[in-house]
Amino acid sequence: MPKPVYSDEEFIELWRTYQSGSVMAKAINMDLRSILRRKNAIELRYGENLKSKNNPTQTVKLNAARKELGIENNVVLVFSDAHFWPSVHTTAYKGLLWAIKEFQPKAVIANGDVFDGASISRFPRIGWDSTPSVIQELKACEIALGEIEEAAKKARHNVNLVWTLGNHDARFENRLAANAPQYEYVKGFSLKDHFPAWHPCWSCWPTQEVVVKHRWKGGVHATHNNTVGAGVSIVTGHLHSLKVTPFADYNGNRFGVDTGTLAETNGPQFVNYLEDSPTNWRSGFAVLTFHNGKLLWPELVHKWGEGQIEFRGKVYDV
Repeated sequence: MPKPVYSDEEFIELWRTYQSGSVMAKAINMDLRSILRRKNAIELRYGENLKSKNNPTQTVKLNAARKELGIENNVVLVFSDAHFWPSVHTTAYKGLLWAIKEFQPKAVIANGDVFDGASISRFPRIGWDSTPSVIQELKACEIALGEIEEAAKKARHNVNLVWTLGNHDARFENRLAANAPQYEYVKGFSLKDHFPAWHPCWSCWPTQEVVVKHRWKGGVHATHNNTVGAGVSIVTGHLHSLKVTPFADYNGNRFGVDTGTLAETNGPQFVNYLEDSPTNWRSGFAVLTFHNGKLLWPELVHKWGEGQIEFRGKVYDV
């Protein structure tokens, strides 16, 4: 039985639960030296000190995996689940380039699953289907993100380019960590090495009242449950549903937002494992507008037809 492979996020949560290498080793049936090596690597990678029971005075650097933007009166564009594929430029993707030019955002956030990792998935191959190699996918991501970078440069100087990592993105390093751990720290063995213009993190906070992260709760009511549980407005991807759910309590209004997918809902990334089943998915992305540091009602751009997007009651050719 192979030992489980934990993402950095999962490892950090396990360490915070046990706060001891020896206790954690017994709990998850993992070698103590491997745990301590991984702990040290994560501390170096994220600049975060993981607190230990036997060293209670050790300081913990909170928010080390966060990117804070301090937005006041600006626009932030958030897309997710692009699953970029060789030679495929979708309508929603073209719409994103249009929106960057149109709104000159302060930040563009790639909210997870930019990289698909089809050939290194934990799921078995379906029949004789053919998937791109890792290098082909990396090249597709490089081309697409490069066009976004170029559009952002033309629209505004010093645009924040942020990549909140998703579960598909994690496939890249998880496979290497499981099969080639000796190459840790070698340039190119981390996904971020290939996209230096983008700031990698687990969550991005445009303000202290809005968080963008790839996923949290699941299910059809995820957007509602996310903002109720988080206590702030929360923008997620992962579910591809593209919707805004408001929630109000004594603190006022806040929002749960699903940013849909930048891919086609019936694209080559999904066509086989969906088995031609219907999905509650929509292609598009989110436009977040801030006024005096407060989030206005989030807006969505979605695919209307081939080469067309709908926004604010109008259809645009892209």
